[in-house]
Amino acid sequence: ARHLAEQEVPVVVMLHGGGGRSQSAARETGWDSKADEAGFLAVFPNAVPSDPAKPASFGNTSQLWNDGSGRFDKGQNGVDDISFLRAMLGELSATFAVDRRRIYFTGFSNGASMTFRAGAELSDLVAAVAPVAGTCWNEPEGQMRRPVSLCMIAGSDDPLNPLAGGLPAFATGAKPRILERSKPPVLDSVLKWARAVGCPETPTSVSLTNGVRTELRSAGTNRAEVVFITVEGLGHNWAGGASLLPEAWVGKRTEKLKATDVIWAFFLKHTLPE
Repeated sequence: ARHLAEQEVPVVVMLHGGGGRSQSAARETGWDSKADEAGFLAVFPNAVPSDPAKPASFGNTSQLWNDGSGRFDKGQNGVDDISFLRAMLGELSATFAVDRRRIYFTGFSNGASMTFRAGAELSDLVAAVAPVAGTCWNEPEGQMRRPVSLCMIAGSDDPLNPLAGGLPAFATGAKPRILERSKPPVLDSVLKWARAVGCPETPTSVSLTNGVRTELRSAGTNRAEVVFITVEGLGHNWAGGASLLPEAWVGKRTEKLKATDVIWAFFLKHTLPE
């Protein structure tokens, strides 16, 4: 948490990618600076390491969220990250002046996949979610207590979370060390969420500006919405943020879109019902 206040403030929980950690997520996305600027709590939790003796790194992938994919070893697939995140939110509310109607989750890669899970299984606490470059491995339609709005951001040239689906690979063609499954097309995750919150599968509106394509699926005034943003030329990076891995591995970064600003503007539109 990087911002303290006496009056109640929103919370943005940022979930790091596979093999990452809280410090790298802050550096990559700039959510800490955004929190200071806009006046909210930015929270960067760490996933449980599979081997505490190893340093967290993308190569070791020693810190992975149990995103429901079943891709990891038995130890990590058995970790109850949903209970951890629920307990963390309780601790935050007990310690800081938290606006409990404005708690949001966002995440990158494996953290984005965990964001899908959190939005569905913590829908009584979470006002809206914004996964970036991830996959919805869970089934939100049977898990949500209330419809949660979503903003999904993906890169057209993401080799590790391919827009068209398929097995992840580095931009060089080499395979990552994570035990991977073939991924569905990114749109499948968006449509899965749209069905769960009662939004149409056909976009309500579509816009294209400077290589950024935005699809809106809306359930109507004051109801849930699903926003799907595709950024032309973007690899497996946080749009507008720092790239922590070589371009040869993850593809190109971009300044066409600042994901942190876009996501915060999206969050401001959504508040948990009374």
